[in-house]
Amino acid sequence: MNLLSSSEFTTILLGFLSFMTIGCKSVQEDAIFLSMDQFENLEGSLPVALEIEANLDNDIILLEEVDGISTEIPFQIDTVANKLWFLTQIEKNPAKAPNYYILKGDRGHRTPAVSLAKTKSDLQFSLGATNVLSYRYGITYPPDGVDSIYRKSGYIHPLITPKGDTLTRIQPPDHYHHYGIWGPWTRTKIENRSVDFWNLGEGQGTVLFKEIKDMRSGLLFSEMEAVQEHIDLLAAADKRIALAENLKIRLWKLNHPERYMVDYNSSFSSPLQSGILFEAYRYGGGLGMRFTERWHKGNTSVLTSEGKDRLTADGTKARWCLVTGTSSDGEGTNGVLFLSHPENRSHPEPMRVWPIDANNQRGDMFFEFCPIRNKEWQIDADQVYELKYRMIIFEGALSSQEAESYWQHFASPPKISIESNIKSN
Repeated sequence: MNLLSSSEFTTILLGFLSFMTIGCKSVQEDAIFLSMDQFENLEGSLPVALEIEANLDNDIILLEEVDGISTEIPFQIDTVANKLWFLTQIEKNPAKAPNYYILKGDRGHRTPAVSLAKTKSDLQFSLGATNVLSYRYGITYPPDGVDSIYRKSGYIHPLITPKGDTLTRIQPPDHYHHYGIWGPWTRTKIENRSVDFWNLGEGQGTVLFKEIKDMRSGLLFSEMEAVQEHIDLLAAADKRIALAENLKIRLWKLNHPERYMVDYNSSFSSPLQSGILFEAYRYGGGLGMRFTERWHKGNTSVLTSEGKDRLTADGTKARWCLVTGTSSDGEGTNGVLFLSHPENRSHPEPMRVWPIDANNQRGDMFFEFCPIRNKEWQIDADQVYELKYRMIIFEGALSSQEAESYWQHFASPPKISIESNIKSN
């Protein structure tokens, strides 16, 4: 991939002599042409990134050219990663892929499409004026009469579809320790002593929010980074922190009006000299989600990348898993597509999918990517480990072909290269 240095980028921008008329004719040669590969395995509204080494500001615009017609499109600059992000609408096996150009110009003021706000207890992501995801950093206490040992922070709830259906659930009476989207480890060993961070009622461990490291909003995505501590409640004071976790959540606006995308990245390490052992078990770590009480065996479906369904998915491995259920008005469907990154441990990842006779035959819906389901995982002292997931939250239907395309993009995003079409006069 070609990178532009700051001096090279400035030289190209200063070399622009004329501009084009947006929306009515082709881009002229005084532009930076962005070339993209790997269209053959992709389709849909997808983010792509151009790596840069320049400090860019509002004096450039980005154009998408289709059939000779160019339109200005939004982009977002990640100054931390030195990337320029934009969304492209890719058609499966297109006869001709769109072209993209950078020109010198004034973007003017634009309102972020995805905002992130801090309230008294939550970090709230919103698409326009609608809150769609909340990360809970404040303590949530259980209902009156329930042991306060079930109190919790550091989880996602609610997760809301573009049309307003809440898909997550917390503190169900059958499992008070279930909290929306979260990922505590279950059966662990610390110096040959068992510590369970999942089943709060055991009183052995918990996972709590510690601090916010970063939060920012933008035209295409907003993101946050929080520190969470996995606490060994029975250890000596100087050994209570068994794991320190950095959780990054990035929420993307997609061009598709009834979908958005969430990246969920967890990196963690143990400060304990002996480390910690994650024992093999059907629950623990990864990415787990307890779905709305509206969903049960009669109105949900599951499809995995390997063709497994609600009856056969549990315990199998997959690159992706599609969970669909009836919408709250009873007239449509919505759901979540879960994607596992190929760099994750045990990928394709084992899954926990509740059987249809779960919870007194109701068949409530629970899903988890569980990297330790089949094999234990030794976490050594002061080593950093990472798990990366992506979720597509959608209204209506999402096909298996679309699911595979989303995964292909997640696993191997298109590469962007730069070609300078500047001609001297």
